[in-house]
Amino acid sequence: MLIDTHAHLYEDEFLTDRSEMLTRFKEVDGAYVFLPNIDVTSIPKMYELHKAHPNCFPMMGLHPSYVKEDWQVQLELIRTELFQKPEKFIAVGEIGIDLYWDKTFIEAQKTVFREQIRWAKALKKPIAIHVREAFDEVFAILDEENSTDLKGVFHCFTGNEQHAKKALNYGGFKLGIGGVVTYKNSKIANVLKKISLQHIVIETDAPYLAPSPHRGKRNESCFITHVCEKLAEVYNQVYQDIANTTAKNAQELFQIEQYLKRNA
Repeated sequence: MLIDTHAHLYEDEFLTDRSEMLTRFKEVDGAYVFLPNIDVTSIPKMYELHKAHPNCFPMMGLHPSYVKEDWQVQLELIRTELFQKPEKFIAVGEIGIDLYWDKTFIEAQKTVFREQIRWAKALKKPIAIHVREAFDEVFAILDEENSTDLKGVFHCFTGNEQHAKKALNYGGFKLGIGGVVTYKNSKIANVLKKISLQHIVIETDAPYLAPSPHRGKRNESCFITHVCEKLAEVYNQVYQDIANTTAKNAQELFQIEQYLKRNA
């Protein structure tokens, strides 16, 4: 069983073949896909996808790259969505800090990240953390906010060994590994050799970051098999053991059985 713990399948890149794409995922033993929200405009599309395909579980959060002039309005609308019916959301996400493209709203990003962490702790939900060129800033906030009520995943983890160990030392986090691990010049495989598979969940971030041999093309959930294949090489284990262990890790972190019961 494969669980894609992070994919934006509601995006318009899948407009013409979304159902067929999800069928391809099922054909490779794909079970569930987790849908991180981006901003207020992505919510209706995410809900529509979840309604049509109940094996796609929504998250709720404000992505750091979409923290702009209207961030306070956006944040309040997203908070309302989350707290009106929290049981419908598998996690709070995608949240975090991104300083790669623009540092204009760095202080607002920090405020938004901290506030959404506190929502997650109040609701006892995991968080999906987006961090790009901002490990120091993310860790500074987590150092202050970490508690036994906080858990989650460092989505699309591309940090070094020290970043990985710092993230895992918080106690409730796992590393989300996707297509980047398959890239020829990626250093993630070497980092993972120092990290137990028990700390890993897998993802695609579709339609972005397609793994080799599809790099540069539209990513989709069935391509998660390439991530599994690479991890089998990294950990010197058979493919099925990688699939089973990462699925078990996701089940435990996101409490999938309880989520399904709440939404039955």
